[in-house]
Parts: sequence; structure tokens; C-alpha cells
Amino acid sequence: MLLHGIFPPITTPFYPDGNIYFKKLESNVERYSRTPCAGIVVLGSTGEAILLSDQERRDVLKSAREAAAPGKVLIAGTGVESAIETLRLTEYAAELGYDIAMVRTPHYYKKQMLAANILAFYRTVADRSPLPVIIYNFPQATGYDIPAELVIALAEHPHLIGIKESSGEVEKVRRMVEGTRHIRRTVTVTETFEAVTPRMLTAASAGSNGEGGELVQVGGLAGSSSSMGKPSSAAVTVVGKMKTRQKEVGFQVLVGAAQKLHPSLEVGAVGAILAFACVAPTSCYEIYAAWKEGDAELARLKQERIARAAQRVVGELGIPGVKYGMDFNGYFGGGARLPLLPLTGEVKGEVERLLADVRN
Repeated sequence: MLLHGIFPPITTPFYPDGNIYFKKLESNVERYSRTPCAGIVVLGSTGEAILLSDQERRDVLKSAREAAAPGKVLIAGTGVESAIETLRLTEYAAELGYDIAMVRTPHYYKKQMLAANILAFYRTVADRSPLPVIIYNFPQATGYDIPAELVIALAEHPHLIGIKESSGEVEKVRRMVEGTRHIRRTVTVTETFEAVTPRMLTAASAGSNGEGGELVQVGGLAGSSSSMGKPSSAAVTVVGKMKTRQKEVGFQVLVGAAQKLHPSLEVGAVGAILAFACVAPTSCYEIYAAWKEGDAELARLKQERIARAAQRVVGELGIPGVKYGMDFNGYFGGGARLPLLPLTGEVKGEVERLLADVRN
């Protein structure tokens, strides 16, 4: 499955009493669906997933799924400390119609998080998951940084299609890209090379009254081996009213630090899951679009425009900073759950000044 582009990992809105504000959640998702972002991530770190109950996680997944536009790739954060609970939440996300599971590294028992443990965890999840899986590495939050060598080893699994690498280390991104360069898989895309998922194909087929094409198996969309020969990207298959073709991709590395997006793309990342895209999705997309068009100078200028704001609002102020930035830019941010505290008036003023030229 294609993961190229920018994905906002949406926040979870709350009422002042701490209950989830589902109407605001749906409103945010609908608005993100109208941006040029490739898809939406639900229950990432920015979504305060770790502060939600199991039932709340399920309710958030359901609400966001129902509000999202049909053409956006939907990624569910389903990582829990144990493999069995991760699989249970992943199975629920698949039932709702999500396209991909994002599974963070287990980290609570840090001394036991050796290579054998991590390999067994991800391979077990990938073997049994009904959805293709991307690894999620966020050492600033978990205190565990999965080594590039382990990622390279895990990339051989056909159901592990990528990683969200949030360490901010551009050199690590380079190592992972170079170490997985031999992995080539074919994925289904639209005629204009945008992502296609099984959910999208099912909808296209149903809309054609059973005429005009066949559904592609999930494995083929997730990324099957191209050892039988490279498919022709020029060949177009019609599924209902959707024209599709095949594209060859590798193990897909996405990054999580907006202030380092352009240099990460330059060393081989194919996109990003950015908390700053919750605040300013178009500004993040403009960096990606300029790089995609081969305009390195414009990409650099667009990167400079958001670098300080991204570092301060996301990297230093965290979720309260992101949520206030969303409020400032016309989304609904609201408050975070304890132990996270709201910003002071002085810091709010600082965020407003940083975002004065990043209003979108």
C-alpha cells in the first residue's frame, strides 16, 4: 500500500470535564479530509491514545472513520504493550475499515526490550494482523529507540510495509533507506499514482453494480514481492469507475519531525506523519510537494518557514502546544488530559507569534 505524502496524526478533543468531544473530532477530520494530505492517522501519540481507555480508543476509531473522506488513507494507531492486545485493537480497526495499523514499540519493560523480543513482537503482530503494519518509533516518549539494524531485519516481513521514525535523526533515516533498498514490492495506485486501498476498491466495485473490474487482494495492496517480474506501470485496470495501475515501492520510511522534513526526504523518506500537520497541514504539504517536483530551493524555503514553529510548538510544548496551535488556526484543539497542563497566557502569546505566518 502506498504511504507517500503527509499524514496528520489527529488529536482527541475533550470537553472541559475530560470526556471526549466527538462532534469536534468529526469536524476536525472532515476539515483535514479537504486538505492535500494523503491520509489521516488516528490514535497516534498526538491523539493521547495512551491516556484513553480501551473503550474510548475504540469509540475514537469509529467516530473518525465515519467522518473521513473515502479517498484518504486511514491509519489506526493500535500499539499496546502486549502483542495480544495490539492484535485485538488491530482487528477492531480492520472491522471498521481502516487501511493500515501503526504499532509503536513496546517499551515498559525496557531491560527486556532486546533484539529477540522486538523481532518476536513485530513478527507475531505482522503474521496475524488483518492489516499491513508500520512500525512506530518515538524514543522521546517511550525511552526506547529501535535500532536501524532491527528495522532493516523486520522490513523483510511482507506485512511490515514501513516505519514512522520520530527520533529526528536524519542519518538514521538514511541508514534504514539504504539497508532496505533491495526490498521491492508492487502496490496498487490510481491512474495518477495516488494511494489505493482495499476499502477504496470495494467501494468502487460496489458502485459499479459488479461491473468493470476485479478486487485486488489485500496482500497485493500491502506490497507483494516483484520477483516474478516488474509490472508495467503503464497498464491500467478499471475497477468500477476507478482506474488503477501498479507501482513499485520499497520499505517506506516516514518521519515525524516537521522541522527536519526536507532533509529526511532528501535521504530517502517518502513522507511524514507530523503533529505539526495538525496545526498547519498545507504548510507541511508544500514542503513535500516542492521536493516531489524537484524544486529543492523552494522546499528549503518552505522548510525554513515552519522550522522554528514546529520545534517549539511540537518538540518543546508537546500536545498542549499542538492543541492551542490548532485553536489559533481554526481547528478545535481544546485541552489535554492530566497530567498534561494547559499553556500559560504568556506561552499562548508566543505560539501565536510563531504561527502568525503559518495560518492554514
